[in-house]
Amino acid sequence: MSKQNAKKAPVHEVRVGRVRAAIWENETQNGTRHNVTVSRLYKDGDEWKDSQSFGRDDLPLVAKVTDLAHSWIFGIAPEQMATAGEF
Repeated sequence: MSKQNAKKAPVHEVRVGRVRAAIWENETQNGTRHNVTVSRLYKDGDEWKDSQSFGRDDLPLVAKVTDLAHSWIFGIAPEQMATAGEF
C-alpha cells in the first residue's frame, strides 16, 4: 500500500465511556491544523462498531470529550492560540 493510500491514524484520542473524540493533524500552507471527529462505540453481536449518532444521555459525554480534545489541541499547539480566531 502506498503512502497516499495508507490510512492515517489520529494523533490522539479522548474517550469517556463509549464516546470517543479522535484528533487528526493536517499540514497546511498556514501550518498544522487539527480536526476532531466524535463517535459513539456500540456492540452489534460480537462486533464493535461506531456511530456518529448520539442519544440524549450521550450528550454530556460528547461535551466532555470535545472539551478534552480542545484542551489537548491547545496544550500541544500553543502557537495556534494567537490565530485560533482567524478563518
